[in-house]
Amino acid sequence: MAFDDKNGEQKEAEIAKQKAIDDWLPITSSRNAKWWYSAFHNVTAMVGAGVLSLPYAMSHLGWGPGVVILILSWVITLFTLWQMVEMHESVPGKRFDRYHELGQHAFGEKLGLWIVVPQQVIVEVGVDIVYMVTGGKSLKKFHDTVCPNCNQIKLSYFIMIFASSHFVLSHLPNFNSISAVSLAAAVMSFSYSTIAWAASIAKGVQPDVDYSYSASTSSGAFFNFLTALGDVAFAYAGHNVVLEIQATIPSTPEKPSKIPMWKGVVVAYIIVALCYFPVALIGYWFFGNSVDDNILITLEKPAWLIAAANMFVVIHVIGSYQIYAMPVFDMLESALVKKLNFTPCFRLRLITRSLYVAFTMFVAICIPFFGSLLGFFGGFAFAPTTYFLPCTMWLAIYKPKRFSFSWMANWICIILGSLLVILAPIGALRSIIISAKTLKFFS
Repeated sequence: MAFDDKNGEQKEAEIAKQKAIDDWLPITSSRNAKWWYSAFHNVTAMVGAGVLSLPYAMSHLGWGPGVVILILSWVITLFTLWQMVEMHESVPGKRFDRYHELGQHAFGEKLGLWIVVPQQVIVEVGVDIVYMVTGGKSLKKFHDTVCPNCNQIKLSYFIMIFASSHFVLSHLPNFNSISAVSLAAAVMSFSYSTIAWAASIAKGVQPDVDYSYSASTSSGAFFNFLTALGDVAFAYAGHNVVLEIQATIPSTPEKPSKIPMWKGVVVAYIIVALCYFPVALIGYWFFGNSVDDNILITLEKPAWLIAAANMFVVIHVIGSYQIYAMPVFDMLESALVKKLNFTPCFRLRLITRSLYVAFTMFVAICIPFFGSLLGFFGGFAFAPTTYFLPCTMWLAIYKPKRFSFSWMANWICIILGSLLVILAPIGALRSIIISAKTLKFFS
């Protein structure tokens, strides 16, 4: 009897310890978010650097394929995002608060980790590297616009300046603590997207506008087409953090978290459409194949408006960086505390998160190829986690009847996503290699 009591006490102590760890980790420490948190977190996660490259992607895709791919991507990713929201509580009484936890439920404890974690880490770290580049380039553009006669400052220094904000913000403990930053970022994303297409209209259709492919060879046009596919895939990246966002919403049997979460997702996707389609179509219509990989670089006047838009981009990618960094922090801190038995404390968080920010900053300085990075990460990792991994998990968990609508819709998404994974990184890798030939280190 005493032995049973001792075992019971040990089990209670273990449960209490596990609860204390969960209350400390950034994903599970706070569950009081409302549906509108879901809306602006998803807008911040999705409408980022990718929207500014959409006119450039259109210039490589052409009118017909470009419009079809934009619409298909919006529809498919809304469908797969709905599936993720539904699967969050696919087991009654249990919540899959992290992408890899759902993967483990679908594919098994070990296989699920190996399938999901590498892809999710590549996505989230890749996004943060791209946002380091985006933030630095936007700061540089702001500086050069407001002070055209000032001495030129190297891009590397602007990336360091941008990174300095994250050495502070990265120590906010959890998702809900960055809500104000995320809300400001969501507002900024809608603002600079509006400026991008409105300023394009104000500038007017260029007299020498050309909608033909800019590449001088058919092989060049083909590789650029593949890169553009990755750019579009990069623009729909919210799936990688959707379960972590939903984890912050309270849930009861009467009102599961999927109800407010889906409400926020619908609002977010309406805003996404209002940002993406005008920027992509108007930007390409007015500038054709001469548009830059960041449309704000193409737009030079009015100077004050372009300067404001670039500063809006900086504020937005500050919030986006944090949205994608938080699940990485959760993975790192979980491994340190649960596997290596480190004590949960501020010092551990300070060292871990500071090293992560420093790493993404250094890589961004080394390879500041904005457009090519979008295409590479978009095709290599975003397509699996956004286009077909949710569908594969849905088929594994719910096992819909063969040739039913659900079964066919999921297999169509899996096939299209697989094509993106195979094709998009090829073109982007070629662009990175070409860009690297002319790169001056720490330029």
